[in-house]
Amino acid sequence: MKFFLDSANLQEIKEAISWGVISGVTTNPTLVSKEAGPFEELVKEICRLLQDNPVSVEVLSTTSGGMVEEARRLAALAENVVVKIPMGVEGLKAVYRLSSEGKRVPCNVTLIFSANQALLASRAGAAYVSPFIGRIDDISWDGVGLVRKIMDIFTCQKLDTLVIAASIRHPLHVEEVAAAGAHVATVPFSVLRQMSRHPLTDLGIERFLADWEKTRREEKI
Repeated sequence: MKFFLDSANLQEIKEAISWGVISGVTTNPTLVSKEAGPFEELVKEICRLLQDNPVSVEVLSTTSGGMVEEARRLAALAENVVVKIPMGVEGLKAVYRLSSEGKRVPCNVTLIFSANQALLASRAGAAYVSPFIGRIDDISWDGVGLVRKIMDIFTCQKLDTLVIAASIRHPLHVEEVAAAGAHVATVPFSVLRQMSRHPLTDLGIERFLADWEKTRREEKI
């Protein structure tokens, strides 16, 4: 399973890249709204930092025609732009056009909350589908179970669309979607940082250093 960073913050992205663990970035209007500077310049800089790795950028239009027009503008900003399209009939129409007409634009269909939605998005031509597991858990359904069901269906039906587990809330979500077979987990920087830590690791380092200092003191006596 690959890791994408769910962020539009340049400092977070640069730091995560330096760890050598992320293979892409996902953004959304909420994340972008928190950052300063012109939107298009921000997208270009994120894409430059990610080099050839995918950067998902979301449309704001609500009609298929508007989505297609906006998607083509976004795709022109950089070669590694993936356009996020919201699930729905208008979104499916847009994905179909973008994946089959002229220069194809890779699409990430977002706001997926059922296996049926994932199936439709895949058949329309989506490169990625993003089930939102945290939001599903919020209404007392099983977000990780949905990822598992989508993966089972896509494997059975031999579909090439990649599944991005999104709306990740904590490190356990990451472990569970990895076990469920998700192709990608898109993770907030705070969760990525939590994944690198464990209290026993910290305690182990403290003990090793304490033992080393004790040995050094004894050698000087």
